Amino acid sequence: MSTSAIGLSIRGATKVYPGTLALDAVDFDVRLGSVNVLVGENGAGKSTLMKVIAGVEQLTSGEILMDGKPQHFASTGEAAAHGIGIIFQELNLFPNMTVAENIFIGRERTRGGIDIDAASQRAAARELMTRLEHAIEPDALVGELRIGEQQIVEIAKALSQDARILIMDEPTSALSAPEVEILFRVIADLRRRGVGIVYISHRLEELIRIGDWITVLRDGRITGSRAMDGVDVPWIVRNMIGAASKDYAKTEEHEFGAEIFSAEDICLPRQGGGMTVDHVSFALRAGEIVGIYGLMGAGRSELFECIMAQHPHATGEFRLDGRPLDEASVAGRIARGIALIPEDRKTQGTIQIMSIRENMSLACLRDFTRLFHLDLAAERARVRDLVRDLAIKVASPENPISSLSGGNQQKVVIGKALMTKPRVLLMDEPSRGIDVGAKAEVFRTMRRLAAEGLGILFVTSDLEEVMSLSDRILVMSNGRITGEFLGSEADEAAIVAASAVGHAPTPSREAHA
Repeated sequence: MSTSAIGLSIRGATKVYPGTLALDAVDFDVRLGSVNVLVGENGAGKSTLMKVIAGVEQLTSGEILMDGKPQHFASTGEAAAHGIGIIFQELNLFPNMTVAENIFIGRERTRGGIDIDAASQRAAARELMTRLEHAIEPDALVGELRIGEQQIVEIAKALSQDARILIMDEPTSALSAPEVEILFRVIADLRRRGVGIVYISHRLEELIRIGDWITVLRDGRITGSRAMDGVDVPWIVRNMIGAASKDYAKTEEHEFGAEIFSAEDICLPRQGGGMTVDHVSFALRAGEIVGIYGLMGAGRSELFECIMAQHPHATGEFRLDGRPLDEASVAGRIARGIALIPEDRKTQGTIQIMSIRENMSLACLRDFTRLFHLDLAAERARVRDLVRDLAIKVASPENPISSLSGGNQQKVVIGKALMTKPRVLLMDEPSRGIDVGAKAEVFRTMRRLAAEGLGILFVTSDLEEVMSLSDRILVMSNGRITGEFLGSEADEAAIVAASAVGHAPTPSREAHA
């Protein structure tokens, strides 16, 4: 464990928003040449504390010290000038600009101060991608990259600033297991260079693996702070939520109903040749939870997009309750009883300038329409019930959704899907950015909904989740289903092996039923 000097300290940090005390007299130290882990439930104040350090937010009271001297960062530019960089939990990229342009936005390299040196930026971007062991082209448009690749670009953007203190807020939330290993190698290199890293993650095992120091926040207060030596998962969870175990709550055993949904020979051609989704067939019964496991690029999210009619050129047939699902629009699929919780909540699941209430009811406004106006009382009552059922931490449903923590925003997206009263619920990485306590709440909700007859398909890259929650597990690799396991008999090694298969015979239709 590093014994390097403290590069930055926060003392008595208090941050008050209308109706919310986000930080309550917090003391926090960032040691140079160390990984300083910060952990806590959604809404505990982690992101707020990091935004204060990065100059995005200002403290209501308290102070920031660098090398023992008081500092005030009125903007991100001032914080960056003092050597502070941040990888935000929510991606901050321009989709219509290239990878190289995003990496150097606001810090463009110029030739004599006259014009932008695009060639130099491309070369530097390529070096950063090499360092991150990715073959993403500098001229690729960010909007055309998958969410995991965009996360890599965000990390490259932070690395390009040569920060003295680097804040990583959920940097692995969209990364596959091999990409996480690459990031950990980069972190080890940064530590050797004396960079102080603040690392926030809900993946508790990885915190123990890479952390040197740990600080736990709960409801805006510090509940534990110590060196990582001797820390285990129960200690972290106990300080986070007051209990010593994670509970994914695979309870409410029930019988499955008849087949509710099926996919037959689904294909989605890949631009440039080959298949993104390659002759996929499976079935789902009422009350069943089927987990789809695979690495990034396996075609899992694209399969969901096909189900939601987002790829008109896809072939094959979907059936719901025995009838062809042939509606050609997303709205039509929702009306038939299909709901999707997308992987990227910020750009695909919410409208950030709208209120929590408006976001939750957006997909089912027809339910609250009375002739020429909305029944706002009924809408508020329905939203209030879901906020309670999903344990969403809100001061008021009328507040903008952007005022919520990432995990609570995710639960709003889940609530929006449930408000459409779906027959089949598609969940793409439903626990992305959600803490251990919120995961248990969401997963209990999934089990309850399944017990009520809802069919659930969910995508995850977390082995523990797919094995704990699924009644049946499908494994995808290179666009094909390469393995199928009953949840009660699933073997971790077999699932991982199936996810690494290049091509395997597609399981028969009978095997899925």
